[in-house]
Amino acid sequence: MTKLYAFVLASLFLTLTPVTSKGQTSDVPETVAVHHGPVTLHAMVWRPHGSGPFPAILLNHGSGRSREQLEHLGPYERNAETLGPVFSRHGYVFLYLFRHGVGTSSDQGANAFDLMNKESAEHGPDARNTLQLRLLENRDMDDALSGLKFLRALPYVDARNIALVGHSFGGSLTVLLAEREPNLRAVVVFSGAGTSFDRSPALQARLLTAIDRIATPVFFIHAENDYSLSSGKVLDARREQNGKPHRLKIYPPIGKTVDDGHDFIHLGVKIWEADVFAFLDENMRR
Repeated sequence: MTKLYAFVLASLFLTLTPVTSKGQTSDVPETVAVHHGPVTLHAMVWRPHGSGPFPAILLNHGSGRSREQLEHLGPYERNAETLGPVFSRHGYVFLYLFRHGVGTSSDQGANAFDLMNKESAEHGPDARNTLQLRLLENRDMDDALSGLKFLRALPYVDARNIALVGHSFGGSLTVLLAEREPNLRAVVVFSGAGTSFDRSPALQARLLTAIDRIATPVFFIHAENDYSLSSGKVLDARREQNGKPHRLKIYPPIGKTVDDGHDFIHLGVKIWEADVFAFLDENMRR
């Protein structure tokens, strides 16, 4: 029987509202609402069979998509449905949080992609880069922190055994979030800052500062036909220089376009699956 329940974490100023039933299979998500302040974000949660507690993953998606990209690559809800069952079948709770303006949170203002494009059109690329950092450090960071608090509070999650997976803009967000959250067990970055790293020295500098401060093992992933491989190569080299746990893998090209290469996280699941779960298991199941 479907139940509606809610609970409040007063100390975190966070209201968590699951809105579907327990007992779902690993391929069927639970739809939830995450409230922080006046903002209501929506998310999808997949969980393994059993009572747990389970290790868990927060997925930080990209900044948003143009109309053409949505037609070619599909909506973010479809992306969530591609990834969630894979993680749950490997024994991980998986939270796909839709941040401001994306997917089922599209009623919560504009997404970062549209805001940055508008800023670039009106004030130029430098203003766009400044806005990107402001979003990463503030609005979208607040969204991600709320998702992380939600995930840790779920009764079937091992709150001490959490990892982050990020894609594109969400890859940059993941690095900055990991800088702030020292108790994470693993970090996986797909196509991090693929369209921004080369054209924003300020973003490069900020990510290098963050990666210096992260003790958690980090795995950088690109397809060879991504927009750019620079972020993975540069950040991984810094990890090597600092003697911190790291891995970089650049996979063969996928699809026919740079959009396809940049979307490797969704298009190449069967290619990266064994490597990513070996990395996660090594760091979260010992």
